[in-house]
Amino acid sequence: MLLQKIVNRFRRQGKAIITGPFWYLRDLWKYKSLMKNGEINTKLYYVPLIFDRDPASHTYDKHYVNMDRWAFKKLLLSKPFEHVDVGSSIRFLSMASLATKLKFVDIRPVKLDFDNFECIEGSILSMPFADNSVKSLSCLHVAEHIGLGRYGDPLDTEGTKKACQELVRVLSPGGKLYFALPVGKTATYFNAHRVHAPSVILSYFAGLKLESFSAVNDQGHYVENAKPGDYENAWYACGCFEFTKNLS
Repeated sequence: MLLQKIVNRFRRQGKAIITGPFWYLRDLWKYKSLMKNGEINTKLYYVPLIFDRDPASHTYDKHYVNMDRWAFKKLLLSKPFEHVDVGSSIRFLSMASLATKLKFVDIRPVKLDFDNFECIEGSILSMPFADNSVKSLSCLHVAEHIGLGRYGDPLDTEGTKKACQELVRVLSPGGKLYFALPVGKTATYFNAHRVHAPSVILSYFAGLKLESFSAVNDQGHYVENAKPGDYENAWYACGCFEFTKNLS
């Protein structure tokens, strides 16, 4: 499925490269004529953007849009005083920082002019928090990359498992974890990501209670309150897991 997306994107871009210069020059000539006829006196710069005319170019990542919305809704409902996120998207950070005081942990620190936002340089494999200390925690579409070297992290075939173990370590008893990653038939797509069967992820978080599970299926449709077992044989779905750490 991922390979097909890449092929389709190159196909669209190839078509645009061939046809784009012709219609761009045609439109430019017409627009300059309109400026002249309308006596518009303004500086005109040439910036040929030729990839956006195809309706198929109006795409978005269905995993990230639905997943970020899912996690943000959870924060709005739980209203934590403080929330820690590990490596998730800037889009999610921009939303989460509106709902609560946000600490963001990543090996690639970012500077954002958001209120209620603090960036902490650190690794998901060794977070700068004490055991059982984080009451509200999220990690969205991150753990599947750990150990593949894509983001400069050390190669490790058990990277996802170790990331999950570290999330469990810092989560406080009764604390909430919002966790998402690709689910389906277990496979590694080096060095893009891994896909894990939901049952494998549940085994990584065996010490936590699964409160809810939602998914984005292979067709890109969001399914709320889904069943993890229904996605064991998916190719590239997105599983959204809400966990609570047991009190004892």
